[in-house]
This record gives sequence, structure tokens and C-alpha cells, in this order.
Amino acid sequence: MFISPCERLALFIDGTNLYATSRALGFDLDFKQLLALFREQGHLVRAHYYTTLEDEEDFCSVKPLVDWLTYNGYATITKPVRRFIDSNGRRFRGKIDVELAVDAMRLQSGLDHIAIFSGNGDFRYLVAALQEQGKRVSIVSTLATQPPMVADELRRQADQFIDLADLEPLIGRPRSNSPAAEVPRAKG
Repeated sequence: MFISPCERLALFIDGTNLYATSRALGFDLDFKQLLALFREQGHLVRAHYYTTLEDEEDFCSVKPLVDWLTYNGYATITKPVRRFIDSNGRRFRGKIDVELAVDAMRLQSGLDHIAIFSGNGDFRYLVAALQEQGKRVSIVSTLATQPPMVADELRRQADQFIDLADLEPLIGRPRSNSPAAEVPRAKG
């Protein structure tokens, strides 16, 4: 990675997109190692994790991960999934893209480098706006799947593209069956 040690850095993680990307690559993320890796790369100011949650269920499979992240160095931003019914039956809808974009723009003045963990092409405009403010922007996703998990226009707009597949030896764990299993286990 090409992040200067003196750069003030923040991570903006699209949780749903990152989860789908790591699953497509066949590994789970060790979020403790992810934080450590980026702390080694630069002056990590913030790490934000964005996701939607099912409010009506007794158990939401991603909730243990969100709780762990909250207590271990991540700012977690959640919102409830909105439900709607269309002509094909029940569908779920929940996006948190606007929250991620607003926070990135709101916090950019205290940063030199912003890493966005998402392949969603909708973030291309955010990347361009951050670059206009003099910020370096890295996109973390993958080209190693078929189809690639990153939109071509987003990858091309970024100052740097980091393939998640290349980070697997540093932040990966063997694959499990649920998002909750991504919570790092205490050693001892």
C-alpha cells in the first residue's frame, strides 16, 4: 500500500459491500488485524463501519459484529432496514451510502487520506469531491472475482486501488457461516 506514515487517515467501511466482497473471495475478515494494518500505514484518525440492521428480529446476525466493533476502535453507524412490498412479494431495502458520503465530507478537513471499503460505483462522485478538496482517496474492493466487485468508474477515479484479495494474508481468517462469526475471539 502507498500510504505515507505522516498522513492522517480515516477508513469508511460499507459493511454490507465489504462482507459480500470477502465472502466472494472465500475468507472472513479479522477486524482487529484490519485496524492494526492501517494503524501501521499512517496516522489512523478514525475507522467508521456502516451497516443496516433488522430491528424487528429477536436476533440480528450482524449485531454481535457491530457490538464488537463499537468496543474495539470503530465508530459504528447503523440504521434500520426499511421494508416494502412490491408486486413480486416481500423485499428488503436498506442502504447507508448517504450516511457514509456525508460523514466523509464532514470529516475530510482533518484528513489527508481516505480509504473507502466499497466497490459501489455510486461513490465515484464522492471520491471526485474529496479529491477536489485535496484529499487522497483509496478504494478497497476486488477485481479477483467474476464479475469484479468494484465498479470500473470508481476504481479509475481513485488515487489508489487496493485489492482486498491482496490483503487476505494480513487480515483474513478461514471462512465461517455467519457475519457474527467475524467477531474476533478473545485469546487466552
